[in-house]
Amino acid sequence: MDFNVKRLAADAGTFLSRAVQFTEEKLGQAEKTELDAHLENLLVRAENTKQWTERIMKQTEVLLQPNPNVRLEEFVYEKLEKKAPTRMNNHELLGQSMIESGNEFGPGTAYGNALIKCGETEKQIGGAERELIHSAAINFLTPFRNFLEGDFKTILKERKLLQVKRLDLDAAKTRLKKARMTDARAAVTWFCSLGSSSFLQPRYVCLYSDVLFSENLVLLLHSQAEQELRMTQSEFDRQAEITRLLLEGVSSTHAHHLRCLNDFVEAQATYYAQCYQYMVDLQKQLGSFPSSFSNNNQSSVSGGASSISVPTIPVSASLPSVSAGHGSSTASGGFSELRSSNGSRKARVLYDYDAASSSELSLLADEVITVSSVPGMDSDWLMGERGNQKGKVPITYLELLN
Repeated sequence: MDFNVKRLAADAGTFLSRAVQFTEEKLGQAEKTELDAHLENLLVRAENTKQWTERIMKQTEVLLQPNPNVRLEEFVYEKLEKKAPTRMNNHELLGQSMIESGNEFGPGTAYGNALIKCGETEKQIGGAERELIHSAAINFLTPFRNFLEGDFKTILKERKLLQVKRLDLDAAKTRLKKARMTDARAAVTWFCSLGSSSFLQPRYVCLYSDVLFSENLVLLLHSQAEQELRMTQSEFDRQAEITRLLLEGVSSTHAHHLRCLNDFVEAQATYYAQCYQYMVDLQKQLGSFPSSFSNNNQSSVSGGASSISVPTIPVSASLPSVSAGHGSSTASGGFSELRSSNGSRKARVLYDYDAASSSELSLLADEVITVSSVPGMDSDWLMGERGNQKGKVPITYLELLN
């Protein structure tokens, strides 16, 4: 019990000494040991890394889950170490609604069938989004969170300990400075006493003895202050080295986060490529419907130059060539004859074609259109007509009829 009381008193004294040193530094009444420039730069870099990592994490979570209530729910389940309930995302909910409405209108109708196809595609996109979120959580968010909750907390702990060691060092410097000032005053008092003409009188013998004792006490305190300064300086240097090594490890953290960033970009690229392919496939499926249901963008082609054409997604596939079974030489001869006669003929469409501009005409496989040659037009194109719709069409998509 006696040991604990002494230890408690010593700790209280150390804490009070740090508090006094900190207060005097704030008031400008005490000197402060400055860290070297390299260590200061490392501290600033670590703090910036922590702040930007938190900000990137927050914005990534908002990107992956825009609903703040769902994010809060997932956070609570994570802290409780429980699995959050599985719920459908927005694409899956939209897809489910489209499928149900398509079944209600009838899968045999053009509109109902189109709704079902769109709903299935939306569900595929929703599944791809779920894979993106899962991949980003494992390969991107988790390493960032591990840095904040692991490595940076260790850095923060050692940095606080370094601050404590610095306060102890500066307090020891202050005590040594005061001890030296006391030593100097005692020396002055001693020499002044020697200069007195009555210093050998009996009544001054006890006074001189007290002065000698005080001098010895001052020397003892001075020696203790120097020893304490050496000890605190050694502890401060050791803690500064530990902190420096941890801070230099932030460079490795940056390298690791760079690899995580590459994984995140790759996951996003995969997601957007899947979405693009799903929508291209859906567009091809919708293109097989009759022209009256396929695309509203073509209905205003002949309405004047003021109409706005909405571009369709280009398919990154090579243009199909005319089937060998129809005879390429015969087909070429027919198109040449059509150009020379400046007349018009019926042609069957071999493949679906999406117009790339308002001057072109979208085509559906197996439909029959009227084609004609226009002077000055490129040899690979003809002018196609379907009712009131008119525009350029590629000859590689056509088969002339007799």
